[in-house]
Amino acid sequence: MKRIAILTAIFAAGVLVGGITFSRSIPRSLLAVASCDGNCFKPSDAAGLLMSIGVNLPAGLVPRAVAESAKCIGIQHWKPEGRYHVAFFPKRDVRNIMELQQEDTPYLLDCLALAREHVGAAGFKNYRFISNGPALQHLTYFHFHVVAK
Repeated sequence: MKRIAILTAIFAAGVLVGGITFSRSIPRSLLAVASCDGNCFKPSDAAGLLMSIGVNLPAGLVPRAVAESAKCIGIQHWKPEGRYHVAFFPKRDVRNIMELQQEDTPYLLDCLALAREHVGAAGFKNYRFISNGPALQHLTYFHFHVVAK
């Protein structure tokens, strides 16, 4: 009886932690059994789901983070296209520009300010500031790239 109570408590704690962890994530369909109508789960969706958790980790726990504010985080790109390549992620789960809502504005503005601060401190004059559409994203999570050659 004691063992069942312990297992039930562990299960309940897992459900609670999982609920808190994914509470700010946009739902993404993991399984489309019958027909997915162009919305099948893709590796980029898994990456986006993991990113929605990662950007909300406490400061210092996100690998390769180079800049951070309360609403945005800048992470060195894992496949840089130049000598400097940082991706800026709002700490609010948005898949792409077409899904932006009014309440996302402070997060996007904070990312712009953080990118400006970071680029200004580095002194770059020759750089690109870009964002990819859904078909070009390697992870389904809206973000900006700053690339300096």
